[in-house]
Amino acid sequence: MTTPGPLLPPYGVVVGVLLRLVVYLVAVLYSYAEQLFLKKDDNKIKKQDIPAVCDLHCCKDVPVRNGLIGQKPPSINPERLKDFGEEDYLNGDVKTWEMKIVSRNEELLRDALSCIPQPSSRTSLASCNRLIRFEDISAAAFKIQCGVQKTPCMYSRLSKQYGMDIYLKKEFLQYTGSVKERGVLYLLMSLPQEQQRKGVIVALDSNFSMAVAYHASELRIAVFVILPSSTAPARVKMCREYGAMVISYGATAKDSQVHARRLAQENGYLYLEEEDSAVYLSGLGTVGLEMYEQVPKLDAVIFPAGGHCGLLAGSAAALKHLNPHISVIGVESESFPVLQQSLKAGHPNDDQACNNHHFYGDVSGVCFGSNSLQLTGKLVDKVVAVREEDILISMLRLLECERATVDAEGAIGLAALVAGKLPELKGKRVGVVICSGNLELHLLQQCIARALTLDNRVCRFSLVISDCPGDMSKLLEILAREEARVLDIKQERTFVTSELFTVEVICTVETRDKIHTAQLRNALLERYPTTAWTER
Repeated sequence: MTTPGPLLPPYGVVVGVLLRLVVYLVAVLYSYAEQLFLKKDDNKIKKQDIPAVCDLHCCKDVPVRNGLIGQKPPSINPERLKDFGEEDYLNGDVKTWEMKIVSRNEELLRDALSCIPQPSSRTSLASCNRLIRFEDISAAAFKIQCGVQKTPCMYSRLSKQYGMDIYLKKEFLQYTGSVKERGVLYLLMSLPQEQQRKGVIVALDSNFSMAVAYHASELRIAVFVILPSSTAPARVKMCREYGAMVISYGATAKDSQVHARRLAQENGYLYLEEEDSAVYLSGLGTVGLEMYEQVPKLDAVIFPAGGHCGLLAGSAAALKHLNPHISVIGVESESFPVLQQSLKAGHPNDDQACNNHHFYGDVSGVCFGSNSLQLTGKLVDKVVAVREEDILISMLRLLECERATVDAEGAIGLAALVAGKLPELKGKRVGVVICSGNLELHLLQQCIARALTLDNRVCRFSLVISDCPGDMSKLLEILAREEARVLDIKQERTFVTSELFTVEVICTVETRDKIHTAQLRNALLERYPTTAWTER
């Protein structure tokens, strides 16, 4: 009789079954956990009120700032310029974002996006021939709220001097020093994903190009800037620091534009230039929306005008919707009244453009579209022109009283008040947009020196005194008694046409104001009747 075998299976079989069971349980748990996390992420996205791109610009309970924290845009190899945009080179490094706005504004954004041409048909951004609505501006404000600064609109110490409550909207505090960031950021965020992946290209040395260079890099969009060889090295360096691929080409701005268009056509980039598309104007119009929120009971708001009147047109649309009784006023230069001529003609007028681009900036450009012109003619109450001297004194006032270093475009709004062009605003609450602060250092020095002379704060005179000991000290005593500060003094002995043993003294002094200058002049004429004043 045989002995029965063991009732339990071999040890190896048991271990194998247990291992398979453990693996199966782990797989089930992993699949279930993955579904839970995906569902949780979907719910989180649906509940978010801020677009995904905002996470890259700001965090909760911290100050809003421009730029990505701790991230540097990917470097671009100049040798790969033509085929830049291929997947093997990008390797997923250029990211795009989508945004969905709940409620009616979603339809408005879709309308705006339909205005963006596909690269297959054309390489430049065409203007959308429709007037923007307040809902478009609201959608733009919501979408760019974490990409640009909500600049302060502060009560100015200049108010008492000009007899009104002046509130300065300090848009020059944007990261690139210009209000153009608002329109540019909304424009770039509204581009199709495919175009964001391929990249954009701009030309010219302007605030618009600087804003595109910065925000495209922040959004991880490949950006190329074509600049003429005459561009200041500091501007070229700044564009490169923003993350753009900068190429110097041609001696003139026109050469750079032609080259940029050719590169855009060959490589599929989108060529961007400042036009009056509904998307761009909506972004600029957020300035008016913010001013209405920041300063209650505004009576009037003053904007820079000129050829590029997108800020004026877009902000007027917002302000007039919120309060039709607010006066919207545009200011341009007497030397080139582009906007006034265009409004009279009923179409954009390019005959009044100015060549002094480095000083006047974008306000000297040609009128770039009928959309902004229509809005201006329909919503703007008044357009005034100011002299170059008024702009320089306005720059001086802002530097002294507000510690604001601005360019002609930023100071031209306040220049209307400095020149007394708007007497009807006395005693009222007035907002002034200081939109730009990009002025080259050497030009700033010249502007301030010229403004001091125009403001009767620096004067020069010449007189002839005896070349004897003590006569020069007597002259200096008079200047000290009149509290004039000597900036420069020269003596000419060789080429003096008067009697022998005399010296011609040429003196440059600083005074407090026009009244102080007149007092000094009278004191010198009393002691030296032959004193000659150098007229400005």
